[in-house]
Amino acid sequence: MEFKINKDNWKKVTLGDVVFEPKETAKNIIEEGFEHIVGLEHIESGDVHLRKSFSNDTDTTFTKVFRVGDILFGRRRAYLKKVAQASFDGVCSGDITVMRANDKLDVRLLPFVIHNDKFFDYAVKHSAGGLSPRVKFKDLANYEFLLPPKAQQAELANLLWAMDDVIEKDLEVLEKLEVLFQTKLKTLLMSESTTKLKEICNIKSGDTAPQDNGAFYDGEYPFVRMQHISTNIKGYTAAFDYLNEVGIKKLKLYPKNSILIPKSGESIRSENKVILDRDAYVVNHLAILYNFNINYNFKFIYYFLQRFKLSSLINQTSMPSLNLSEIGEINVPGLNYNKQEIIVRELDEIIEIKESSKSKLQSSKALQKSLINQMF
Repeated sequence: MEFKINKDNWKKVTLGDVVFEPKETAKNIIEEGFEHIVGLEHIESGDVHLRKSFSNDTDTTFTKVFRVGDILFGRRRAYLKKVAQASFDGVCSGDITVMRANDKLDVRLLPFVIHNDKFFDYAVKHSAGGLSPRVKFKDLANYEFLLPPKAQQAELANLLWAMDDVIEKDLEVLEKLEVLFQTKLKTLLMSESTTKLKEICNIKSGDTAPQDNGAFYDGEYPFVRMQHISTNIKGYTAAFDYLNEVGIKKLKLYPKNSILIPKSGESIRSENKVILDRDAYVVNHLAILYNFNINYNFKFIYYFLQRFKLSSLINQTSMPSLNLSEIGEINVPGLNYNKQEIIVRELDEIIEIKESSKSKLQSSKALQKSLINQMF
């Protein structure tokens, strides 16, 4: 979206003309009344809000003070784009630069002056160091941009914060949908009777991946590896490698709607599970659940496994692993098929709404970013 604005009366300034770095420090955090301690880990990339902190009883060496309205800029690894405006007073890490607006800049506009791609590019360019580059405020102070008159600053701040309100409401909707989804998932565990997973479906390991790269040349047959088992809002596989006729000669083909779960390596702890959206070949690091009993809906089993922690079955060895026999012993709620279908339909509907809401949130963020970049 192109944002039309007349900048004829805007003046070129440096960041140091309108922002300064306060040098206030705290000797005793509790005695001086500070309740929040902030490290880089508390600033979320791309979020102008400071939402997290340690409590003041946390053991810390931090002494740098920030106040309400100040900007906290992660000066270490500036490419992470960690910038947030404080809504409370506190003490922060030395890897955070505190910035405060002077009377030439509307404090509500400050986070958007900082939170734009040109500023981040400048900060990265002027960072020094190897593995953990840092940038100093004295270098950031030379950053140039066009600044509108004070009255117009207030108008632009109103516009940008109104856009931020839209984003916050989108986030609130997503959070409520997630709570609803998790509440519905819990109903899967509310059953007096259970059935062993091994009595509901076949459970097998996949096959060793072909070691000859030629097996993948000009391939057309989908092959699922461990890296393809990632979180997917609808639960289905979204990526594959592809084998040719030579590559599939000794491999077993598994049917669409089979459920795949990691059974070896640290990937088990990710708790990711996916459903095959087509017939496919599968690597041996994955377990495949397929040929489901007519009394069980495969999607119901998938949703049940979303609540079940596979990591609780890990054998205590140097390499985490799951035995197929242990997977088969998992107790699945013994709900009748009609009840299963109702639960699946309700969860599917929530996911559809979540996907739509997530798309709206992404559009709102893209619009906000476009507005900021065009202004400054």
